[in-house]
Amino acid sequence: MRANLSHLRRRLSATSGGGEAWLSPALVVLPVVSALLAIVAVAGVAIGSTGVAWETVVRVLAAKVLPAGWIDIGSVSEADQAIVWLIRAPRIIVAGLVGAALAVAGTQLQGIFRNPLAESSIIGVSQGAALGAVVAFITGWTASSALWLPLAAFVGAFLALFAVYMIASRAGRAPVATLLLAGIALGAMITACSSLLISLSFVDWQVAGEIVFWIMGGLDGRTWTHVVICAPFVALGLLVAFWHSRDLDLMLLGEETATSLGADVERVRRAVLLAAALLTAAAVSVSGVVGFVGLVVPHALRLVLGPSHRTLLAASALAGATFVIACDLLARTANPPSEIRLGVVTAAFGAPFFLYLLRQRRKEIGYF
Repeated sequence: MRANLSHLRRRLSATSGGGEAWLSPALVVLPVVSALLAIVAVAGVAIGSTGVAWETVVRVLAAKVLPAGWIDIGSVSEADQAIVWLIRAPRIIVAGLVGAALAVAGTQLQGIFRNPLAESSIIGVSQGAALGAVVAFITGWTASSALWLPLAAFVGAFLALFAVYMIASRAGRAPVATLLLAGIALGAMITACSSLLISLSFVDWQVAGEIVFWIMGGLDGRTWTHVVICAPFVALGLLVAFWHSRDLDLMLLGEETATSLGADVERVRRAVLLAAALLTAAAVSVSGVVGFVGLVVPHALRLVLGPSHRTLLAASALAGATFVIACDLLARTANPPSEIRLGVVTAAFGAPFFLYLLRQRRKEIGYF
């Protein structure tokens, strides 16, 4: 077994340049990304229609987080305290949770499918969450309680994953190729159902507008309630993802090799898919559909860090949070006083990168 693990490490390190060199970039990337996340988060709270000094932002946040009496914010106006703590801080935290969840979900799916173009929409989870939200809007549940929208998105996401897995599985096994085809087909069908419901709801322009804005993604009006709604599920999904980081490394070597090294391939696949669905559902339930995060962030980091998922998952969580917070800041400041939808901004960065990846893949297999 020790020899097998040594062989695995050699195979993984060879993929990223040989020897133990793949460990060294993490010592640079993780601190840099962490610092960027802190800077972008403070900037996200400080910058807006009403500017707040960054010193005030840090003082208010520290006073709210640290034990009472440690930091005096008596000189800070109540308006600034409300802007920092009640309006912008929860929005930034939700953005960070959404970015971390989508990036880690994408990292897992790219590892399990061994495909750099894989993300949550490829197995129908994002489309299922969107359909659940559309149903909640049309039935009027969202008007009665803020909890109905995330709950419906969760149910839709997991029903979509369950349907994809049941369609693809046979005798308790679900081959990767079959999962991909089932996810693409079912995702298209779910999207068609959502479009049908939206078209039927256009008799109520207010509801139709809310649905369209939600599908385009956005974090306007997010409060601490939304933080409480998604944070536990994101934490659980991240825990499962890190727990299976070694198994994902084994899966990169192929199912037969992973099995010979002691991995229960089918159990790992189910756990990873479930964790990815949980993370995606948690993100979509509070942000709407935000695309390309799970595609761009993990693939870009894999080019720098190599294939080891222990560091890749941590870096993806930090970089995903940074990316979405930065995109949200741009979305609400690029065209004041109106906001650009968050999904539009992430797509503006992600779509060109996706086309670049597609071109590179086609070159590798000889189409160009």
